[in-house]
Amino acid sequence: MPVKTPAPGELEPIETASRDELQALQLQRLRWTLQNAYDHVPHYRAAFDAKGVHPSDCRTLADLARFPFTTKGDLRANYPFGMFAVPREQVLRIHASSGTTGKPTVVGYTRGDIERWADLVARSIRASGGRAGDIVHVAYGYGLFTGGLGAHYGAEKLGCTVVPMSGGQTEKQVQLIEDFRPDIIMVTPSYMQVIVEEFRRQGKDPRRMSISVGIFGAEPWTEAMRRDIEASAGLDAVDIYGLSEVMGPGVANECIESKDGPVIWEDHFFPEIIDPDTGEVLPEGSEGELVFTTLTKEALPVVRYRTRDLTRLLPPTARSMRRMGKIVGRSDDMLIIRGVNLFPTQVEEIVLQQGQLSGQYQLVVTREHLLDEVEVRCELAPEHRDADRDAIARDLHHRIKTLIGVSTRVDVGLPDSIERTLVGKARRVIDRRHG
Repeated sequence: MPVKTPAPGELEPIETASRDELQALQLQRLRWTLQNAYDHVPHYRAAFDAKGVHPSDCRTLADLARFPFTTKGDLRANYPFGMFAVPREQVLRIHASSGTTGKPTVVGYTRGDIERWADLVARSIRASGGRAGDIVHVAYGYGLFTGGLGAHYGAEKLGCTVVPMSGGQTEKQVQLIEDFRPDIIMVTPSYMQVIVEEFRRQGKDPRRMSISVGIFGAEPWTEAMRRDIEASAGLDAVDIYGLSEVMGPGVANECIESKDGPVIWEDHFFPEIIDPDTGEVLPEGSEGELVFTTLTKEALPVVRYRTRDLTRLLPPTARSMRRMGKIVGRSDDMLIIRGVNLFPTQVEEIVLQQGQLSGQYQLVVTREHLLDEVEVRCELAPEHRDADRDAIARDLHHRIKTLIGVSTRVDVGLPDSIERTLVGKARRVIDRRHG
C-alpha cells in the first residue's frame, strides 16, 4: 500500500516546532484556560478554592498537578449547562453522551470552538494521508454523538468531498463505496469489519474496494485488529482518538508514515498520565490513566479531565508532539475476575490470532456461587464454517488461561452468530453479575 508522506510546506509550523517553543505556547494557553475556568465556571472556582489553588499559582507546566481533577460525575452534576464558561447564547452547538449510565454529559461549542475542531480534524485527516479533493466516506454516527459531525466538518475544512453516510444500512454502505469510490473511510473499526463481511456476503473481494485509508476510532482496538483489517480490506488503518468531553474526534491522530500511536495535538490539549488509584502524576513512559486539560476551548474549558483510558505517553517521532500508546483498557471498564485484571482488548488479541475466526467476539460475565465466570463468545469466519469448533474452543481456552491468567468458558459459534454493531461502538462486554 503506497504511503502518502507529507511534502515540504504541508505541515503547520507547530507540527515541527521545537519542544521549547511548544511548551512556551502550552504554558501561555494553560494559564488562560485556568483563569477562564475560575472566572466563569462556578464549579471550577469552588473546586480550586477547596484545593487551595489559584490560576496565578500556575507558573510552570508542572504546577498543573496542584489543581483538582474533573470527572464525568462533575459534568453530570452540573447538567445541562452549568460547566459552560460563556453565556448559553454564544454556544453554537451542543453535543452529549448517550447517558446510558445516568444523565448525559453535555458539551458546548462557540463559533471559535467549532472552527478549531474542524482545523484539528483536518490536521488529523492530513496526518492520515488525506488531501484536498479526496472523497471521504463518513460512517460514524451523526447526531448528539460527536463522531459524524466532527469528521464531517474536518474533512470539508481540508477540502475533501464528504459522503455523510452515518452508520447502519450496511448493504447501502457497500453500494455507495462501490459507486462513489471514496479514498478514505472514517468509521469504528468494529463496523469496518461488518462492512468487510458484507462485501464477502455479496461475493465481492473487499480488497478491491477504492478505499486506501481507514481512519478508525471511538473504541479501543488492537494491533491485531489493525493487521486483520489491513489484510482483509487492502488499506492503511490509522488510529484517531478523541472524546466528547474534551472536544470529540481529533484530539490525537496517527501519522500514516509511521503508524506508531496517535500524535496528541499538544498545542490544544495538555496530557498527563496518572496513577488511577492515587492520582499522582507518573513519569513519562509509565502506563496509567490519561488526563487532559484543554488549552483553547472557550465554551467548555476542561481542567485535568480523567478520561479513564489506560495508556502511556511516548516521545515524538513523525511530529514534534508526543504520542499516546494504544488504549489497553479503561480504569472503569476493567474486569476483575477472581483477582485477575482482564481487559477485553487482551481477549481480542488472542481471538484475532486464530485465523479460522471472524474476529467478532463478546465477553459474558456472570456470578455463580459468589464467583465470577467469564464466557468468551466468538464465531467462525464464513470460509471456515466446517472447522472443528470444539478444538478451536479448547485452544482459545488454553491460550487465554496461559497468557492472561483467567480461566474462561469458550463458545465458538457459526458464522454471523455474534450480534453486529450497525451504529456506534461494538458491545464487547455483557455483564450479568448485577441482575
